[in-house]
Amino acid sequence: MSIKMLVFEYRDTEHDFFGQNKFNNYDIKFFDFVLDEETIEEVSEDDLNRASVVSVFINSVLSKEVIDRFKNLRVIAMRSTGYDNVDKKACLQRNIALLNVQNYGETAVAEFTMGLITGVVRNIFKSVISVKEDIFKEVSFVGRDLEKLTLGVVGTGAIGAAVCRLAHAFGMKILAYDLVEKTELEEKYNVNFTTLDFLIRNSDVITLHVPYTGDNYHMFSKHEFDLMKQNSYFINVARGELVDTKYLKENLENGKILAAALDVVACKYNSDCEKLSDNMEKSSLECLTNSKIIRDLICMPNVFVTPHIAYESQDAIDYILAKTFDGIQDFINGGSKNRVF
Repeated sequence: MSIKMLVFEYRDTEHDFFGQNKFNNYDIKFFDFVLDEETIEEVSEDDLNRASVVSVFINSVLSKEVIDRFKNLRVIAMRSTGYDNVDKKACLQRNIALLNVQNYGETAVAEFTMGLITGVVRNIFKSVISVKEDIFKEVSFVGRDLEKLTLGVVGTGAIGAAVCRLAHAFGMKILAYDLVEKTELEEKYNVNFTTLDFLIRNSDVITLHVPYTGDNYHMFSKHEFDLMKQNSYFINVARGELVDTKYLKENLENGKILAAALDVVACKYNSDCEKLSDNMEKSSLECLTNSKIIRDLICMPNVFVTPHIAYESQDAIDYILAKTFDGIQDFINGGSKNRVF
């Protein structure tokens, strides 16, 4: 008997993988929308009753109410590392396994990070916009040589370590902060592990590569931005919740931070959020406030926001899908590979 599997947030970039790989023991149904308390109404009762595996990406919200609608669910397979969008208690109560994918896209994200750093330090993004607007003759695009700058890498997991490797190739001096210091990074790439405050005070460019745990909400807030060097740069390809955008915006406006590049933000910008609609349950006051700040940041000439694409190379996507099915099959065979709980 085949395994009934529902795949949500199915994207065009995933089509080739499923076209090239046949899963004969699976009955797979695809949905291009996120899974949450609203969209679950679009899932048939037959699918809700028969599905034993559900796979989602980062935008779905699997609350207890959503999880309980699936009568025979055994596995939730995240096509990501993060899983804070899944109700852990609800899974444990029903003995539903949660799988994730570790260490995917470190090359893709590290390369993207160096692209952002080069883009802001050498004014590449600003120059492209100016040429398109035919005002390039009036603007200075003088930047700095990367090898003259100090890079502060916050978090040296697989991605942060890959950033250190690439930054070393550029000749940058590298400061790093992590709860676990890696001697191999010190030996191979001359990385100097320091306290977070020391890193912030002495880095020309700061880039974030730590997971969001809840305990590190607004890891970068007023205190941290106050410590940053004059004429520094700020990069975030990790999680938006790590940064208090209010104080980031203030330091961009006063010129202390020359430029910022953000692939992630805490509250996704949506023009509908700007309006105080009659249905206030639709958006919290905090989200409305964050949305306005993000709108302002997007409009600033020294801020460059990308739509969470740092990981999104085809190689990384194929890796995620392969590891997802590897974990599911291992679980079915009685293993615990890629299992969070």
